[in-house]
Amino acid sequence: MRKAAFIAVGSELLRAERPETNSWTASRVLRGAGLLLHEKRVVEDTVEGVATAVRELVPRCELVVVSGGLGPTADDVTREGVAAALGRALWRHRPTGEVIAARYAARGRPMPDFAWRMADVVEGAELLPNPVGTAAGQWLELPGCTLVLLPGVPSELEAMLTGLVLPRLGAGAGILTRTLRLAGVYESLVEQRVMHLYERFGRENVTILAARGQVSLLLLAEGSDAAARLEEMDRELAALAGPDLYGRDDDTLASAVLAALRRRGWTLAVGESCSGGLVASQIVAVPGASGVFVGGAVAYADALKRGILGVPADLLATHGAVSREVAEAMADGARALGASCGLGITGVAGPTGGTPDKPVGTVHMAAVTPAGRRHQLHRFPGDRQMVRELTAAFALDLLRRLVAFPGEAGGGAT
Repeated sequence: MRKAAFIAVGSELLRAERPETNSWTASRVLRGAGLLLHEKRVVEDTVEGVATAVRELVPRCELVVVSGGLGPTADDVTREGVAAALGRALWRHRPTGEVIAARYAARGRPMPDFAWRMADVVEGAELLPNPVGTAAGQWLELPGCTLVLLPGVPSELEAMLTGLVLPRLGAGAGILTRTLRLAGVYESLVEQRVMHLYERFGRENVTILAARGQVSLLLLAEGSDAAARLEEMDRELAALAGPDLYGRDDDTLASAVLAALRRRGWTLAVGESCSGGLVASQIVAVPGASGVFVGGAVAYADALKRGILGVPADLLATHGAVSREVAEAMADGARALGASCGLGITGVAGPTGGTPDKPVGTVHMAAVTPAGRRHQLHRFPGDRQMVRELTAAFALDLLRRLVAFPGEAGGGAT
């Protein structure tokens, strides 16, 4: 397997709430050349930070991609850092500077003197034209490694990776990936089910990734038989996942719910309390949701539970707002808004409001369809946001199972 590494340059990626996503793009694109990303780093905007990362990664990889730090400002020091790492000089490529100046002029702006830095080239590098931006990339062939410098703007990086870098890398042994999406199950349980297959498929080719209320199985296959091997892995692991498997790759839990409802010809309305509309938000994020989703209500106060969802006052008085009876009444009330199916959610998200009998994290959820109804009680861990996210995931999965497998037991309650 050919190894690649990725270096993201930018102090803002370390000190501000700005996620680093270019490495995800690189990982996806580079698989087309048979290169697997083995390491990535985020370094600050200093010459030494860039130089150290380059010195350490170049001897270990066949390809190193450096993203960012190619602009005109004082903190754009990738060129200087790479030159220092390789012990090479920088030289100014005047034709590139003139192209950049022409772009400034086309926008009605004079090019400041410091912008000429974007025409500085590491000795021995080949310039890569930027088809959608200003800063050019650079390509260096080193002993045993190709070093590529690309802009940090995501759209520019992806365009240059796919249009310029990938064709030059040549075809390698095929690397194919697939993600199996599971819900309503925990990481440790999935591990117990699949670990006997590690020896058969290779532990490094099966990765378990846990999220809130969901688990993903990331599968990887390489070589001339990659496609057949990936299908074999999918078949075996999907069989072990059983009803917990809701989709693959870009599928979301909400899209799986909508697809199951669409197959039945059913519609949906929701009644939410502690989740605060998070379920509805995830549903309407799916294109075409309007063909299935009617709408719903965030009935946070008891008065709205009574007035909008028709929850009887005596149920609230006898059992309390956080109870099975009220969750089921909310599901029925949501359904009465004009849908085939209803989903009701009520609980204590915290950090206050819990009692000894109903501590923070207690959530009742109920689903009702023309084929039946189902309830679950959960006691979720974590802070307010974690409780809400777990609630949304398990509620959607409860509905999915009831729609797709109406004859099976509910399961999953904790």
